[in-house]
Amino acid sequence: MHKSIVLLPGDGIGPEVVAEARKTITAIAQRFGHDFVLEERALGGNAIDEFGDPLPQSTLAACRSADAVILGAVGGPKWDDPNAKTRPEAGLLGLRKELGLFANLRPIRPHRQLIDASPLRPDLIAGVDILFFRELTGGIYFGPSSVSNDGTTAHSEMVYHTYEVERIVRLAAEAARARDNHLTSVDKANVLEVSRLWRRVAGRVMAEEFPDVNYDVVLVDAMAMHLIARPASFDVVVTGNLFGDILTDESSMLPGSLGMLPSASIGETEPGLYEPIHGSAPDIAGRGLANPLATILATAMALRHSLEMEREAAAVETAVNQVLDDGLRTTDIATADEAVVSTTTMGDAVATAIGSPPT
Repeated sequence: MHKSIVLLPGDGIGPEVVAEARKTITAIAQRFGHDFVLEERALGGNAIDEFGDPLPQSTLAACRSADAVILGAVGGPKWDDPNAKTRPEAGLLGLRKELGLFANLRPIRPHRQLIDASPLRPDLIAGVDILFFRELTGGIYFGPSSVSNDGTTAHSEMVYHTYEVERIVRLAAEAARARDNHLTSVDKANVLEVSRLWRRVAGRVMAEEFPDVNYDVVLVDAMAMHLIARPASFDVVVTGNLFGDILTDESSMLPGSLGMLPSASIGETEPGLYEPIHGSAPDIAGRGLANPLATILATAMALRHSLEMEREAAAVETAVNQVLDDGLRTTDIATADEAVVSTTTMGDAVATAIGSPPT
């Protein structure tokens, strides 16, 4: 199979982890006989330095014509000047918007080999398997905002349209049907008018189109507590942009490390964008300390969701489990008495495991 994949290494540790994703893709191509065309493009701070634009038109055009896009991370202190004309994050937000990527999928599934890395008790982590659907192109991040002339007052508006709620709820409900048939919608309908719209629309979609799916609603503050007290009771969770941003970051600590969690941003027609949920981590950039497994697992999501290669995606996930079973640990997932391997060593091990499937 011939497929085109754009790689966006980005900033900080992004180039290091994307390099390991490249090894993974190459190993999959060799094992399954595929032809993957890999093209690197600039995005974020490095694009500002080179082009004066965090999302150059050449990058956008390449992404639009690709079958899937894999991103490392963007941002860093070099570009944190509040008076700067633009910031690296504008490139990522712009790419999501231009590609119509309205749904962010974040699976929260602790690895059994790393159960002790979680800050929660093992009995609370047992059985956790949550799939978050975060609406990605609406809400307060994209609503009107302004600052007063004297700089003493600012406002940002949370805006949602009916169609935005409908499409994300449909995607989440379809996913729930394929899993444990349980969907939870999170809002703040007791206070916010926009959440009352969200609750009405979500409830109608579920009643009319998905009456067979077990459906409930939870206020966002209660959800923040439930994710710590009883995380295993949730299956698929759908929510808006702001609440999803916060809750998925909270949930990312259930497995114990940001370095293990991938994400996917998808739309209706354009290629999906796949990335780890960790940031650019400039403090460890260039030191070989970054955990590439989240980016490698994001590559598995790309194979599954955009390239429709289920066997290949499963092969990547099996390889990750194999290297963890073999005791390989980067610094973020190692206990005090465990040896630590570098970013490249971990990536090499996964690629080798893909090329040597279990018999």
